[in-house]
Amino acid sequence: MNLIVAADNKWGIGRDGGLLASIPTDMKYFKEHTTGKVVVMGRKTLESMPGKRGLPNRTNYVLTTNPDYEAERCIVVNSEDELWEELSQYDPDEVFLIGGAALYNKFYRMCDRLYVTKMDADLNADTFIVNFDEDPDYKVVSESDPVTENGITFRFVVYERR
Repeated sequence: MNLIVAADNKWGIGRDGGLLASIPTDMKYFKEHTTGKVVVMGRKTLESMPGKRGLPNRTNYVLTTNPDYEAERCIVVNSEDELWEELSQYDPDEVFLIGGAALYNKFYRMCDRLYVTKMDADLNADTFIVNFDEDPDYKVVSESDPVTENGITFRFVVYERR
């Protein structure tokens, strides 16, 4: 399984239930990596998306404890066991964990590759993930040159499990 996220320099990923910044190049990067793939998210992440529905051209899984939850373009699972059973039918390289913080922090160690858009700014986040730079089980295997867009400098960084 893979993980894909954008984080500021304090490993913040969101504020007030939404993304920290609008960076079209990052959205393109996300789309390029996840289109045609399987994406896994929590209910709050789904509900923060336009139309509160799954992303087009992807197989969308939503993990929620609400057994009555329904969402357009989504397969709803109600437990971790159910999620892993569902995901076992896919090549792990085709599966992307896309949020939110609770799922990132709980499941990132199950990921072989972490795609992180590192924004060189403190964007006043109220939602944070683990600092992958401090996890000895992961190493940086690629890092793009810095790009500045909408006043934010960022790099695409890929980590792999050691």
